[in-house]
Amino acid sequence: MTTAAAAWTGTDTRLIAAALIGIALIVVLITQLKVHPFLALILGSGVLGLVAGMPVGSLVKSFSDGVGDTVAGVGVLIALGAMLGKLLADSGGADRVVDTIVGRARGPLLPWAMALVAVLIGLPMFFEIGLVLLIPVVLLVAKRSGQRLMLLGIPALAGLSVLHGLVPPHPGPLVAVDALGADLGITLGLGILVAIPTVVVAGPLFARVAARWVDVPAPEPEPTPRVERRPGFGATLATVLLPVVLMLGKALSDILAAEGSAVRRVFDFVGSPLVALLLALLVAMFTLGRAAGFTRERLRDTLSDSLPPIAGILLIVGAGGGFKQTLVDAGVGNVITTLAQGANFSPVLLGWLIAVAIRLATGSATVATTTAAGIIAPLAAALDPAQAALVALAVGAGSLFFSHVNDAGFWLVKEYFGLTVGQTVKTWSLMETVISVFALALIFPLSLLL
Repeated sequence: MTTAAAAWTGTDTRLIAAALIGIALIVVLITQLKVHPFLALILGSGVLGLVAGMPVGSLVKSFSDGVGDTVAGVGVLIALGAMLGKLLADSGGADRVVDTIVGRARGPLLPWAMALVAVLIGLPMFFEIGLVLLIPVVLLVAKRSGQRLMLLGIPALAGLSVLHGLVPPHPGPLVAVDALGADLGITLGLGILVAIPTVVVAGPLFARVAARWVDVPAPEPEPTPRVERRPGFGATLATVLLPVVLMLGKALSDILAAEGSAVRRVFDFVGSPLVALLLALLVAMFTLGRAAGFTRERLRDTLSDSLPPIAGILLIVGAGGGFKQTLVDAGVGNVITTLAQGANFSPVLLGWLIAVAIRLATGSATVATTTAAGIIAPLAAALDPAQAALVALAVGAGSLFFSHVNDAGFWLVKEYFGLTVGQTVKTWSLMETVISVFALALIFPLSLLL
């Protein structure tokens, strides 16, 4: 610690101050002035660069390069994931999964069934879309079964939230992987390893506690339109799992197959995220779209309708990439890396703590992920692939910590379940905290073992 202190300079102080001022501005703009995160990230990047002493031309170039690299690396994957999720919902494939699993579960198994449904539906779908799709199911099952609403609702919410924060191809994990230079296949494998026990603890197990704390009747579910023909359960499940299997196959082939072997070359191609998601989408056009009787025009319209809702996400992700690159080019990341190494501080804990702080301040998991990943990117550059993947997961876990009134997800859950603000805190907010802390409790020991 003495060496680090001796090496500290006035420039380092200026860079840290620039980072804090930039982040504080983003927080104030989003929370107090209600500025859209996209614009807040642009302004925060500008202030950070100017305070850090970057020439205006270099500042603009850094931000532009960060936006371009992030959108190029992540944007297409988010778009393909949105298309796959929309096709799953509109074709009735999601309904088929829900009806099959919930229809075979009774009594004590229902909360576990809801968690399983949420995990399967949550793989290709964004959190908000999965929530809108699953809420009517939760309300209907609660009405018919007579079970307490939170006993069924919390497992569904936990399944969606864990997948959203920890498992690609969701935007948060993709952004963290891209910013930290982690291997997507390894991150996916470790993410699933962490996600399964986390869903169990934060879902069916925590639901028992939440249901005792908040015992409210289920609101009347709104009728949901059903398609006349629906894809089969097996075909739907295989389609949803296809990109996951391909990306995991690539990760395993990198470990087990010989360099230059035919198996390695095949999985290097089909297991790359872009190809895996593209193949899954092409397969889904037949196994989901055509199986539901979609005409070519209906199929085209479904895929087109999936893109406008993600425009805001893509802009935020892109601006977050610009902010990250500004941090790096200004030299902030190197200062933090030097401090962390001098203090022998774990990159996993540092990434989690930074993401938690920004999540609490802004309410946005995406902003928390992009900012935290940008700050610790230089520190992760020296890590091996498994460690970099774990840092990415830690950032994702931190981005879920204690959702409260500055988070749009908080209000979605409150309104859909008919809860008060206090009841939402006791259920949803605490569930998010359990997810974040328990996931870290799994990730940190893994970082010591791998």
